Amino acid sequence: MPSHRNKHFVEQLCALPNFDYSREAASLLSQHPDRIDLLNAVIDQKLISKDEACRVWGDVIGVAYVDPFASVITEEAIERIPVEIARKVKSIGLYILAGTLTVAMSTPEDSELVRRLSQIAQVPISPVFALPREIEDAIAIHYSTEKTIEESLAGLERSSIFDNPELSSEKLSALADSESIISFVDEIIYYALRERATDVHIEPQETQARVRFRVDGNLREMVTYSKKLHRAFISRLKIISNLNIAESRFPQDGRFSMSIGSQTANFRFSSIPSQYGEKAVVRILAFSGKKTMLTMDKMMMSQNMLQPMKRLIKNPNGIIFVTGPTGSGKTTTLYAALHEINNAGLNISTIEDPVEIQLAGVTQTQVNAHIDLKFSTVLRALLRQDPDVILVGEIRDLETAKIATEAALTGHIVFATLHTNTAAQAIVRLMEIGVESYMVAPSVIGVLSQRLAARICESCKEAYYPSRDVLRKYFEDEGLTDVPFYRGRGCNACRGTGYKGRIAFHELIIVTEEIRSLISEKRSAQEITRAAAKVGYRSLRYDGLKKVLMGLTTIDEIEENTSFEWAS
Repeated sequence: MPSHRNKHFVEQLCALPNFDYSREAASLLSQHPDRIDLLNAVIDQKLISKDEACRVWGDVIGVAYVDPFASVITEEAIERIPVEIARKVKSIGLYILAGTLTVAMSTPEDSELVRRLSQIAQVPISPVFALPREIEDAIAIHYSTEKTIEESLAGLERSSIFDNPELSSEKLSALADSESIISFVDEIIYYALRERATDVHIEPQETQARVRFRVDGNLREMVTYSKKLHRAFISRLKIISNLNIAESRFPQDGRFSMSIGSQTANFRFSSIPSQYGEKAVVRILAFSGKKTMLTMDKMMMSQNMLQPMKRLIKNPNGIIFVTGPTGSGKTTTLYAALHEINNAGLNISTIEDPVEIQLAGVTQTQVNAHIDLKFSTVLRALLRQDPDVILVGEIRDLETAKIATEAALTGHIVFATLHTNTAAQAIVRLMEIGVESYMVAPSVIGVLSQRLAARICESCKEAYYPSRDVLRKYFEDEGLTDVPFYRGRGCNACRGTGYKGRIAFHELIIVTEEIRSLISEKRSAQEITRAAAKVGYRSLRYDGLKKVLMGLTTIDEIEENTSFEWAS
């Protein structure tokens, strides 16, 4: 029999504007008498968004709904509830505020369970509702530690089934599908997500193998393991990436995804042969369906660049480039720009490799090398789709560059990326790959160059005063005063590094009539830079040092990320 709460839940859904649940109501109640089954059915059938369905259910049972993956989860809160208890009762601590622990629970209306958890945590508890599957995955990630990975490894390394180095493909496939290897791979990925890693490196060495995470731009060794496990580990990743496990002599690339709560985490896999076996790198991409979009106002871009950039992206036509090395946040900046101008009156289309974040109201197309679906092919087709705004994930060849330039000259605004060190070099690069200067000059309207530096950890941030020699190296000698700089001491929150998160710094060239003339004359990047300086251009290093003075990053980070700029 359906419960009173279930009936009330369906009534609340039926009362929502713009939705008609009258046909589904009786069917839902009869098929899903269990409350969580009913809620999951509403979400899975996409009768309403997950967040709104959970909010309505929270109203029915009298508590707030919180998505654990959109909430702050602190170490202090995690430590209050042992992992065995958390898994058993499907509950996870989120944060402690004013001495009260907020706990996400699948059954927050269970007052007896709340009382028992309060006794275990030894603090008062404020229960909130979360979906069981969200809680289970949040537990898997936030309780993951080097210790849990080492425990998984210890069991694997004791097993004799990995001792044979000449395993056939069939036996290797069976091993890769074994519960122990699946669990180990999941542990590594969960831990990488917890540590905010962007890449996971799995590397064989002479006597052992190791896993390193790239966190805040730097590689950190996380765990070492016996080489006898390495082939099974790589094979597991190949299987979920739909690759050939029997092939280890040639590089392979693939993709896979994992359900994390109600979202999907996407990953890119790459393997290459090396001296001691195959090395693999897993790139962690954005969660699909993730609601949080980094807007231009939240990017901490300096005002002398933010306002001109906002004006640039509202132009009716022209090309805007964002440049920088791989992993410098170019795509994030372009998404923020699209988010800024996205409205029902514009037809916005993107061409990407891969599609990293789903943008509501935007047509997104992913290139596919296997069927020869290239940037240029899609771009040519898009121009017949009545576009207003086009984002080209990367300009890699002359054909794509020419089509993009022609699109900008025929009334479209084009956003694109290029791999160059400075903003001025992007303009020169376009001509170097074969686009005529008479097309580049009128089409390019602005170039933003970007880098990422590790951000000082707020939990262990401390002030210090640098030496006069350091100040003279980076700042004008006139009127030097003792200004406090900041650094991180190292703490548990940042794993002893002194850094947590990243901060972007930029340089922006707005193409003026003088710069257009220089482009037409095929002048150098240095001459373009000097012309840009007359109208307010400042270098990457200049903006980076501003971020140092604001206490966001350190001189060491700016030095490391702009060292090639020093001569200029």
